[in-house]
Amino acid sequence: MEDITAQIEAILFFKNEPVTRKWLGTALGAPLAEIDNGLISLKEKLNGRGVLLLEKDDEVALRTAPDYSPLLQRIRKEELSKDLGKAGLETLSIVLYRGPVTRGEIDFIRGVNSTFIIRSLLVRGLVERIPNPKDMRGFLYRPTVELFSFLGISAIDELPEYKEVREEMKLFETEHKEHGE
Repeated sequence: MEDITAQIEAILFFKNEPVTRKWLGTALGAPLAEIDNGLISLKEKLNGRGVLLLEKDDEVALRTAPDYSPLLQRIRKEELSKDLGKAGLETLSIVLYRGPVTRGEIDFIRGVNSTFIIRSLLVRGLVERIPNPKDMRGFLYRPTVELFSFLGISAIDELPEYKEVREEMKLFETEHKEHGE
């Protein structure tokens, strides 16, 4: 059997969000005692590294070590000074006209993985992540109040051609899902 510690590390890196010990146990088909031992081992292996195991109540996640905050703040500042770019504007438009929307739905509409673009929009405070009431394992993305303020609108339907664009997006998704694309 593969090393449970490495499996936990891979899952936490992939998920990039907190997960419960119970969820890890189910995902790995392992008893909670084995999950706990794997987490202890992972915490030890990450000691003195740039990443640490964050534990809060029953949830665990990988996060950057506090020692590297100045470095990451400098990089974040550089990121924020760059233009959004075509991919960022495209994703932001999807969130505005289609939101609240899952990352999977954004990926489907764009046809590419949007993880890093969404992260950039989150860092900039243009979108926010909320729990998905239909699937508590995932999240929905929606525009922030700050974005509305920046755009000079007080309601989503004040966006240009809001109803028409929203209908076109629904039609696009329906047609492509019917054809198995």
